[in-house]
Amino acid sequence: MMKRRVIAIMLGMVCACSMVGCGAPKEVSIDKCDKGNPMVADNQNITYGGDPSVLVDGDTVYLYTGHDASTDEEVGKSIYNIPEYLCYSSTDMVNWKEEGIVMSMSDVKWDSNDSSAWASQVMKHTDPSDGKDKYYLYYCSWDKTGKQCIGVAVSDSPTGKFEDIGQPLVKSTVTKPNTSTFNDIDPTAWIETDEDGKEHRYLAWGNGMFFVCELNEDMISIIDVNGDGKITNGKVPGEADIITRTDGLEAYTEAPWIYRRSDEKGNYYGNYYLFFAHQWRECMAYATTDDLLEGKWSKTTKIMEPTATSNTNHMAVFDFKGKTYFVYHNGSLPAGSGFRRTACVVELSFNEDGSIDMFEESAAGLDGTISQIKTTDAKSIVCHEPFVNSSADADYPYSNVKIYSQEKADNPKDGQWVIRPGKADSANDTYVSIESENKPGLYINVNSEGKVTLSQDTKANATSAANQTFKTVQGLSDKNGVSFESVAIPGKYLTVENGVLALSEGKDKENATFIVENQQ
Repeated sequence: MMKRRVIAIMLGMVCACSMVGCGAPKEVSIDKCDKGNPMVADNQNITYGGDPSVLVDGDTVYLYTGHDASTDEEVGKSIYNIPEYLCYSSTDMVNWKEEGIVMSMSDVKWDSNDSSAWASQVMKHTDPSDGKDKYYLYYCSWDKTGKQCIGVAVSDSPTGKFEDIGQPLVKSTVTKPNTSTFNDIDPTAWIETDEDGKEHRYLAWGNGMFFVCELNEDMISIIDVNGDGKITNGKVPGEADIITRTDGLEAYTEAPWIYRRSDEKGNYYGNYYLFFAHQWRECMAYATTDDLLEGKWSKTTKIMEPTATSNTNHMAVFDFKGKTYFVYHNGSLPAGSGFRRTACVVELSFNEDGSIDMFEESAAGLDGTISQIKTTDAKSIVCHEPFVNSSADADYPYSNVKIYSQEKADNPKDGQWVIRPGKADSANDTYVSIESENKPGLYINVNSEGKVTLSQDTKANATSAANQTFKTVQGLSDKNGVSFESVAIPGKYLTVENGVLALSEGKDKENATFIVENQQ
């Protein structure tokens, strides 16, 4: 009888321990960042959208993207599926409102399919016929002959819906000789009044080729410069209506964006900037000119390497409330890629001479929190190995980037992190996911064998979410610190072993304890 009682008491103790976590580290909560980039989505509320463009209208910024709807299977076949254009609005560049679908490709009659809502830009202009402001969506899609063309749709509101004019504004049969079936893509526009009071309405576009022209006041037709009754393409302004200006643009790929700086009163000054996608995988670059139609291009300057998660990129550069912003896209959301993209933003800085220095992607963006993860003696920080994003498609997705602990990172940004709500359960306040600040979309990851690397989440399933989620508990060696327990492999902790971040049972308590400090 006594033996049975002892066994029963022991079983009760085991059950009690399992219920209250007897001997388990105390769970704690640390500050997490649910802001920053992407601009209009996060790991739980996923809407993919690429080729961002921006319209500033009064005190409101409107962000437009093509809605990337490709499935995982389609991504493997390198297929774009972009059925519509989406719009978001903000008055502070931080909080964004979903404005919904502004135009569906199913409403365009001249296109050959309903899934090719490629890059666009919206412009505001006064309609000369009635004196009212209208909005013009310049976009591109495949026509029924199998070639890309530039289209235009019109709306009374920046949030649509936009109605296509019924035919392409620019047909590929005009921009000859074609070097591909998609020379005529990625429209960008610019409106300004010159010193003589004459308004200029520029439209530019192109993949592999760069074209520019001026629009009539109606914004839906090209100026017939020589009055011969037809729109022609050539290299000589005054003779042709559409000017091919590729010469001088080094390794120009696509995604042009026209921009010019302005003073505090909104007056434009200095050269025109042409930002564009450069080389492959696509970097971001710019060149300048004093005349969009016939000025000489400056030397091309690269300002951004390919992103860590997307093969393409597309920017929008604009001024808002005294600052200049650079919007781009990457594939940093779960299952993201060059076919499942998302819009991001950083503030853009100019040097005194107007030049722009190289800059990196940012997970924190404009309002996110950047953190450092230090060892308890504060002598070392956790950082990923330094690398420049590769130009070779075969090197992606990144899944095996080493993570170290060292006195300082060669590139300070390699030692910066954004602590996100846990992917496995964002409602659990003790769960976190740890994203690289300068390689957005790459997270500290534990694979099935317990190896710790920096990796992209290409699956977006429960397993991949668990692999990139850690429970925060009171520091194993210092209650003022924190230890990170793997959600995928419970009972195992992030630990520094011989200077490398690994997973262990936490017996070396000091090397499994960290101090997290917010820097921004």
